[in-house]
Amino acid sequence: MKKFLIVVDMQKDFVDGSLGTAEAVAIVPDVVEKIRSFDGDIFVTLDTHFDDYLDTAEGQKLPVMHCIKDTEGWKLEEKVVEALQNKGFTTVEKHTFGSVDLPELLYRAAGEETFCVELVGLCTDICVVSNALLLKAFFPEIPIMVDASCCAGVTPEAHEAALVTMRSCQIDVRHHTSEE
Repeated sequence: MKKFLIVVDMQKDFVDGSLGTAEAVAIVPDVVEKIRSFDGDIFVTLDTHFDDYLDTAEGQKLPVMHCIKDTEGWKLEEKVVEALQNKGFTTVEKHTFGSVDLPELLYRAAGEETFCVELVGLCTDICVVSNALLLKAFFPEIPIMVDASCCAGVTPEAHEAALVTMRSCQIDVRHHTSEE
């Protein structure tokens, strides 16, 4: 069985930049360990906006400039970059919460093999849940798992609410840390 790891939006703006949180900073070591120990194909999503972000529907509801393509905040967090250096991975730019390209990329990468998917990253209650639900809709019979210890939400309460939602939608939510 092929294994896919989806590293969602571990970008500077979400870790310690314009939308960063202490919880996001705290998961970086666990995400790094997850990447280093993962034996399978890795896909890395990048939240990608442009200079007109504040004029978009999202920008009207969240008027904080973030992840503007080719800025420092758009780049992956440095320790995540280091962990990915010796791994093969596919970058997936996305312009909304969930990547509509990701299911096709996974389907192609799997070929004729069965596969499972694990998601980690930011933010649990926005982009992680969106991608997990999108993948579950495309692939209802494959195992989809989220490692809650490698995710952080906008707030701890929003993180927990997203985990409840994902469990309700038959996504496996687990808590693995680098100590296990």
